[in-house]
Amino acid sequence: MRTQKWHGHATGRAAVRGAALIGCTALVLSLTGTAAQAHPRDAARQTLAANDGWASYGTGTTGGAKADASHVHTVTTWAEFKAALAAGGGAPKIIKVKGTIDAVSEGCDAFAAPGYDFDAYLAKYAPETWGLDTDLSAEPDDSPEGLRRASAAAQSEAIKADVPANTTIIGVGRDAGIKGASLQIKGVDNVIVRNLTFESPIDCFPQWDPTDGSTGNWNSEYDSAVVYGSTHVWLDHNTFTDGEHPDSAAPTYFGMLYQQHDGQLDIVRGADYVTASWNVFTEHDKTILIGNSDSESTAAGDRGHLKVTFHHNLFSNLVERAPRVRFGQVDSYNNHFVAGDGYAYSYGIGKESQLVAEHNAFTLPAGVSAAKVLKKWSEAPLTAADNLVNGKKTDLIAVHNAEIPAETLQSGAGWTPTLRTKVDPVRKVSSIVDRGAGAGRLR
Repeated sequence: MRTQKWHGHATGRAAVRGAALIGCTALVLSLTGTAAQAHPRDAARQTLAANDGWASYGTGTTGGAKADASHVHTVTTWAEFKAALAAGGGAPKIIKVKGTIDAVSEGCDAFAAPGYDFDAYLAKYAPETWGLDTDLSAEPDDSPEGLRRASAAAQSEAIKADVPANTTIIGVGRDAGIKGASLQIKGVDNVIVRNLTFESPIDCFPQWDPTDGSTGNWNSEYDSAVVYGSTHVWLDHNTFTDGEHPDSAAPTYFGMLYQQHDGQLDIVRGADYVTASWNVFTEHDKTILIGNSDSESTAAGDRGHLKVTFHHNLFSNLVERAPRVRFGQVDSYNNHFVAGDGYAYSYGIGKESQLVAEHNAFTLPAGVSAAKVLKKWSEAPLTAADNLVNGKKTDLIAVHNAEIPAETLQSGAGWTPTLRTKVDPVRKVSSIVDRGAGAGRLR
């Protein structure tokens, strides 16, 4: 029997850089700092500053800052982490992650249902024998697809971690991280996640869908973090990466990439008041999704919500979705986008979105036009002002419309962001963000 293997673990900490969290006495705004309110000594009790993006709206975001000593946990394993999340009822809590914890330390084989065999799966559902007209939803439990479903359910139960309200999760030192896991920030309020390197979870058991497109496709589950119907969430100084299992190392089956990744961050299902600051998003395809569907069934819960701020983030070597936006009022300013091989676009303009993209820097390789920065999926006006492309002030909408007239974009998002602490001059953004963003650089 051959089951799919876990494609390696990042043993180095190349993605985790900079200074340790130890000994912080008071945070101030600086080139490599963050707009956090000062708190003596303990970064785990810092709260989001007033006016720092949408997560500061209304009641603000304080996470577990008020936790008493009995609700402060230091964890070094995945089991300890999940136990700490579940402990203490609804009281505010702080979870300090020390070192790198691995949700899939025993490998993919640990989740495989008895009898699951990937070779048998490939043999039965190959397009030349199964065809491309019938999906696998009706396959019985004892079929290769049924055994895949059971295996996938076991992995889902193991690697998903539900984050409760009034919680701060923070990495300790330079090498704190979580590998192969999916944080579920679902239906809660007031969560802070800081100073962690998230190595993207691998779906050990992707599903083949013969009816997906004209040639079929592999579909995978699991985002590094999901904000689902939650409010007041602050994600700061984290690094999101595929680590040592990039898509470029994945095999192909049935002529299609055996895709084992989903997104790095999804903000969906009426989530609201989220600030993502000073993070690194790197080496990934479908990176950030805001609003997961155009359908009216989800639109009813998304309209008027999905208010998100991105500032001082580094988006490096990504393919697309940085982010792709539906419905939300999204403010994206002072970010640095560095395109690499396979670059498709940065901002996806989706249904009823109201994106404001200002004071950002874009570094594009030779031969890649600034017209690719924006991608139109639906008719939705946006504001895109004071942006630099390779050091030159560029009207992103005008360039896009001139080169892609079939997808003309309209200017004017219809709102003006006010929740900003400090807007750095756009010509300084790339150096400021490159020096300050990511896990291990929290001061």
